[in-house]
Amino acid sequence: MNTGTQKVLGDFPGMTFSPRYSPDGKKLVMSLARNGNSDIYEMDLTTLKMKRLTFYEGIDTAPSYSPDGDFITFESDRSGSQKIYVMNLKTKKINRISFGKGKYATPVWSPRGDLIAFTKLLNGEFYIGVMYTDGKGERVVYKSYLVEGPSWSPNGRVIAFYNQNRLSGGKITDPKIKMVDLTGINLRELVTPSDASDPAWSGLLP
Repeated sequence: MNTGTQKVLGDFPGMTFSPRYSPDGKKLVMSLARNGNSDIYEMDLTTLKMKRLTFYEGIDTAPSYSPDGDFITFESDRSGSQKIYVMNLKTKKINRISFGKGKYATPVWSPRGDLIAFTKLLNGEFYIGVMYTDGKGERVVYKSYLVEGPSWSPNGRVIAFYNQNRLSGGKITDPKIKMVDLTGINLRELVTPSDASDPAWSGLLP
């Protein structure tokens, strides 16, 4: 992986998306969509064997591992609207953890293991928020016309995300990467030579 070479890991009957490495780098968790249904699968990177984790006739997507690799969080519409769920990978028990208004998406476990970051759409506005892994303590750290793809810094103190704003005249700004502290303050923009999205941190950064 460090050489920059590419390798096809499999040819699947459907569309795969939202892949995430396990903390030990030995597995991938991802969504596999076919026939209008999307479920969560896990791949062993040694054997390249796939294991299906969810069995819901709807949309289960955007999985993310806990730092210890024992749990995943993901979004699902199984309640009738997009909400956040947590699965114990040993018992396969699934618990819903988001109960607020709006549509929740793209949950990501913090490196410290105590929080889950997410995006939410409510009343036409997008939010970046965090909550504890049991769903308690939900709070907003940023809101805007459009925000997506929260990504934790390695120290668990900062969240980077994709952002577009609507100006007073109705014009939509170009896509940018912004970062905000967990307190919701110290917002800053990452300067890029062109439009940017899908931020990801190097594990070597403090």
